[in-house]
Amino acid sequence: MEGWARLVWVPPLLATLAAGLYGIGRAQPWRDELATWSAATRPPGDLLRLTGTVDAATGPYYLLMHGWVRLFGDSATALRLPSALAMAGAAGLTAVLARWLLGTRAGLLAGLLFAVLPGTSRYAQEARPYALAGLFAVLAGVLLVAALRRPSWARWAGYSAAVAALGLTHLLALTVLAAHAVVVLHARRHGPAARRLPLGWVLALLPALALLTPLLLAARAQRSRQLDWVEPARLADLAALPGGVAQSGVVGGLLVGLAALGAARAGRRALLPGLCVLLPVLLVFAAGLVVPLWVPRYLVFTVPFASVLAGAALAGTPTATPGPPEPQPPTATARVGGAAAPAGLPGAVAVVVLAGLLGLPDQAALRQTHGWPRSATVDYRGAAHIVAAGQQPGDAVVLHPREGWLFLDLGLAYHLGDARPRDALVVRDQWRRADLWVTECARPVECLAGVRRVWLVVAGRRADPLAAVPGGKGDALRADFVVGQVWQRPGVTVALLTARG
Repeated sequence: MEGWARLVWVPPLLATLAAGLYGIGRAQPWRDELATWSAATRPPGDLLRLTGTVDAATGPYYLLMHGWVRLFGDSATALRLPSALAMAGAAGLTAVLARWLLGTRAGLLAGLLFAVLPGTSRYAQEARPYALAGLFAVLAGVLLVAALRRPSWARWAGYSAAVAALGLTHLLALTVLAAHAVVVLHARRHGPAARRLPLGWVLALLPALALLTPLLLAARAQRSRQLDWVEPARLADLAALPGGVAQSGVVGGLLVGLAALGAARAGRRALLPGLCVLLPVLLVFAAGLVVPLWVPRYLVFTVPFASVLAGAALAGTPTATPGPPEPQPPTATARVGGAAAPAGLPGAVAVVVLAGLLGLPDQAALRQTHGWPRSATVDYRGAAHIVAAGQQPGDAVVLHPREGWLFLDLGLAYHLGDARPRDALVVRDQWRRADLWVTECARPVECLAGVRRVWLVVAGRRADPLAAVPGGKGDALRADFVVGQVWQRPGVTVALLTARG
């Protein structure tokens, strides 16, 4: 049975990988993924210039994706595959962490529960760094437990590398270090040798924090521009968080209920996973009351730890008896404080299956669109197909709005490539600006001179798309062009304008 216990990570890893790969390229890239594509397809020098303007915190991920795209292309599947692999790794490590803390049965069930969550599939199929953050967060937890059990410089070095990788993928995920600090201080109470653990932990953190400090400073300087769309945190946001990270209100509620039960049953052994859920949520929420930080997907890295707690409940782990916090050698039955868990594997598996069934509608929905919120989905692909089907030589395109986060221009560029019409009003594109946005000409009438047909693409469903374009740009279009055909797609309207006379 010991051989099986060591392989407890395999079923969750394979299940998560299968779920993550299923339909991975079906949903078109949404606006955040378009930002990833725009950054990753730039030369390294231009990419570094971009991070000096915006998205410094995501710069290391963009650099990784630059190399990936060079090797595997920029299809939706290729862009999302690193996230699918990372999420599968996170599932396997979730099982390992739960096994070390709570036993083999808890490890298996924790990993499988994590695998069936709609949120796991959602962020396994997103070309953003959240899956990588989840992987490195749980890896740091596993390596911390290993270093606390048998301290060595090699183990602390591995932990340091995991923390550095965590910060490079998602700075807010470093809030788990508050949980690690409490666990380390708690562990030092158990014997004279354990009193040196805080020193080893601090020394392990120093190189990681030294590496991350420039990134932290750059991200702080860009905060007001980067997060200008985020609202201050409200108390109701805490109640909505489980549904946000699980991508299902019902499944998120089930996960919270199981995690709370597992924490109560596991006692001291729930300290690490419990604090890795609780402290990041509270710290980000408290900060979000003052500065714009509270976005549910920024806390996806806490889900593996909630799954570990849920695994304790599903395994039937009894209430812990007093004992050291270090994991005891795993056995075929879950143990806490020497008390064997009751046999109830079929019932526990039934709960995991139930969670999967409850999440099926959300699983289907996330493979149709990645837009957030779903009611604000923009059909970039549909708009691009309309333009491609009717385009003629000499056509131009005009888009509105250009200053927000919808990235209509990036959506057309992704789906049409070099075949897209000339963006008539652009005088400095994203690459020249080292930005995600362009600069449009100050005199639209002059920039549109000689153009006979314009594809006007505006956000939202508009009966009169010309009326939606304000300022000089709208005046120039209304003065010199008339609306021919109009097509409406989810979140976007396309109109073909022809020159008067």
